Amino acid sequence: MRVLAVALMLAGPATAQDFADSTGATLRFLDKLTSETGDVTLGIGQAAKFGRLVVRLDSCRYPVTNPASDSEAHVTIIEETTQTQLFTGWMLASSPALSALDHPRYDVWALSCTLPEAAVQPEE
Repeated sequence: MRVLAVALMLAGPATAQDFADSTGATLRFLDKLTSETGDVTLGIGQAAKFGRLVVRLDSCRYPVTNPASDSEAHVTIIEETTQTQLFTGWMLASSPALSALDHPRYDVWALSCTLPEAAVQPEE
């Protein structure tokens, strides 16, 4: 146990990753009852309706050094009929279960941010 603590101290501080803001994001929806899925690309401030949910994209950002690696989308999800806010917060594309909508019927998760043409790095 002491060896682990010493190793963590010697590792030094974690470096912060620089993020760039995006103009939009692609989200995926799942209706667990009907197995219906769908993808939607939204701009910042836009909303989409899926079943009884209204999902608004508040922000999306991606790592500057590797734009295709991960995205973080801030979304607000409201149940349409009751106007109850079900979720507000950041969803991570690489870890959809880490910060997810907790709903018995619907799943919503972020796939990626909309990247500017210059940020897209071609596969080699």
